Amino acid sequence: MSRSGSGQTDPSRGPYIAVITNRSTTLVIRGFMLFSIGVFLALVLNLLQVQRNVTLFPPDVISSIFSSAWWVPPCCGTASAIIGLLYPCIDCRLGEPHKFKREWSSVMRCVAVFVGINHASAKVDFANNVQLSLTLAALSIGLWWTFDRSRSGFGLGVVIALLATLSTQLLVYNGVFQYTSPDFLYIRSWLPCIFFAGVITMGNIGRQLALYECKLMSEKTHQD
Repeated sequence: MSRSGSGQTDPSRGPYIAVITNRSTTLVIRGFMLFSIGVFLALVLNLLQVQRNVTLFPPDVISSIFSSAWWVPPCCGTASAIIGLLYPCIDCRLGEPHKFKREWSSVMRCVAVFVGINHASAKVDFANNVQLSLTLAALSIGLWWTFDRSRSGFGLGVVIALLATLSTQLLVYNGVFQYTSPDFLYIRSWLPCIFFAGVITMGNIGRQLALYECKLMSEKTHQD
């Protein structure tokens, strides 16, 4: 922070600027924002899945106004925070800063496309599950191509989608919940596509929040 000649902190900067330019604090703030976004999307998207009878939860674990198990939103929020913080970190580690379509309007369009893909998985009727899965796979890759196009983004999306699919298989196997008409072991074959699209979406949100933090830090440096 800038200081006056007497060595005191410039009062014109105020405590707010001092707080938001602290890296640890901004990391916590970003994590909380990503967690909140993940919880909100989980509630909205899971409502769609439950209403269309794609996922079924036992009555004794239904404990929210959106007819979802209580643990679903916190789990999705935590995963969203981890993904959103991990993407800019990986970009930094690889020395490949993501510069493609870095504006909030693009991020909002990405979220809208992700919601649309999820909506299609629950509502659009296809001749068979293979056709649905291939269509959603194409849409998910199209989302990555339109809003990301980074190799790190694609690779991380695939890895996390596979891990999330495996975790879901284990949850269904242990009777935590179930899918109607499973065609890929215990789940629906299009689920990895939804996970991949979700990872790309949260990665873009995390990158944009990190970019905003970098701008604040840059402004602080110039003012100092």
